[in-house]
Amino acid sequence: MTDRPARFVVAVVDDDQSILCSLEYLLDSADYTVRLFHSAAELLASGDLDRIDCLISDIDMPGTDGFELLRLVHAARPKMPTILITGYPERLERVSSGETNPRVFTKPFKADELLAAVSDGVRNLPS
Repeated sequence: MTDRPARFVVAVVDDDQSILCSLEYLLDSADYTVRLFHSAAELLASGDLDRIDCLISDIDMPGTDGFELLRLVHAARPKMPTILITGYPERLERVSSGETNPRVFTKPFKADELLAAVSDGVRNLPS
């Protein structure tokens, strides 16, 4: 038996089931462990935040939006790589600069670019 390195865990938060399914397939094909959540509240209530290596979240969701989720996640895990996705580019003006500045993609985005952003994020995680 060979020792296989642990797979990085990527959480995807989106209220659109088709986006969740697409990203699950994409990330799984790149050998990530994927956790899917239909809302920010579902992720926060799961107790999984400490086991997640990277977060991908939609910006526009009912209840807690992606910006508020980003704020809450970075309060608990300031170094967690985060990626925001949106179908509304005009919403990007709310993205703040700083150490926790997320990568942002507008829909439709290129799969290889999103995978590169995830890879860059997890590669730079503190040991």
